[in-house]
Amino acid sequence: MTTNMSKPRLGILTSHPIQYQAPLFRELSSRLDLQVFFAHRQNAKEQAYAGFNVAFEWDIDLLSGYDNQFLRNVAKNPGTNGFFGCDTPDIAEEIRKGQFDAFLVMGWQLKTYWQAIRACHTNNVPVMVRGDSHLGTPRGWAKRLGKEILYPILLRQFDACLYVGQKNRAYLEHYGVRAERLFFSPHCIDNDAFAARAQAVNREASRAHLGIAPDQFAVLFVGKLLDRKRPLDMVLALHTLRDRGVNVCGVIAGDGPLRTLLEAKGREWNVPLSFLGFRNQTELPEAYSIADVMVLPSEGSETWGLVVNEALACGTLVVVSDAVGCAPDLVIERQTGLVYPVGDTLALADALQNVLAEPARGEEIPKIVDMYSVFAAAQGVMDAVAGVTKDRTGRGNSLPKIARVG
Repeated sequence: MTTNMSKPRLGILTSHPIQYQAPLFRELSSRLDLQVFFAHRQNAKEQAYAGFNVAFEWDIDLLSGYDNQFLRNVAKNPGTNGFFGCDTPDIAEEIRKGQFDAFLVMGWQLKTYWQAIRACHTNNVPVMVRGDSHLGTPRGWAKRLGKEILYPILLRQFDACLYVGQKNRAYLEHYGVRAERLFFSPHCIDNDAFAARAQAVNREASRAHLGIAPDQFAVLFVGKLLDRKRPLDMVLALHTLRDRGVNVCGVIAGDGPLRTLLEAKGREWNVPLSFLGFRNQTELPEAYSIADVMVLPSEGSETWGLVVNEALACGTLVVVSDAVGCAPDLVIERQTGLVYPVGDTLALADALQNVLAEPARGEEIPKIVDMYSVFAAAQGVMDAVAGVTKDRTGRGNSLPKIARVG
């Protein structure tokens, strides 16, 4: 274990390299002695199976800037979509010899996480968890009842729970996590990278390339074209707006099983739609720059909605359903956008019309972007590490808050 004079040593276990986690790991690596473990090496074909509908590799570096290693996954059917898809018995030895002051698992839905939790308990290593579950996720009565019984016990396995937003905190409190074990580590993206790429976009040229007239409003959807994302709600709302005489069109960045249906409904309802197809990370800022507003109409299974972070980082207003996890955190009424009741396409049309007719002043966008940043997320992890090591030693690791430069 480290002393107060040296950097604390933190281990992190996550399912596989994720584009939103890499910037956080790099920031933490500048503050801590960090070791990241991946339970699974996902390939381009698996990305397609995940709902993107196209095989691809991310076009940003996910592995440099921090120490990491892939664990041996002995699962019969390796993957990240089922509990048994990540089976990594070697994590126990890594934790035993790792001399970690604390260990963070990025969820509890995979076997690998419970292998790590058990190893942490065996080796007296404080274990923390970071997730984004909330109470609005659709579930049957049997599952709700089971969680009411089991989750208070499950969550007592963690010395600290890092919550990403208000709905996630309410979820943890509902299942009995005490305030002193809660630390705010917000969901985040690389805000600076998105903002810089958006500023480099020639908005007029990009819109003209898609046939969007200078006086036409463009409403953007970004994501997998799946039922739970409700992209058809946006098209129906645009149909309503066009019936009201609003000169509006839709831009869809993403792919998936619903594309054919959306194309057909666009023709049937006389809604001009531009399909960009799948857009990789470096290509997304152009899509946000094209738009006057981005809409996220998802159901409660959208536990956060990082596309909202991306839109705001690019300076684009948002309209978000009230079922989406990030709604109470990122949507400040008439400042960053509006929230409407999920599934109510007339209310969605009204919200879009209000935002387009009276654009939000936007003063709150930089403040929200800064609050939900990589820097803020890393500071939350640092606070949690200090808290759990203090609980174990009575003195903590003396981790000061770091002033942000720039």
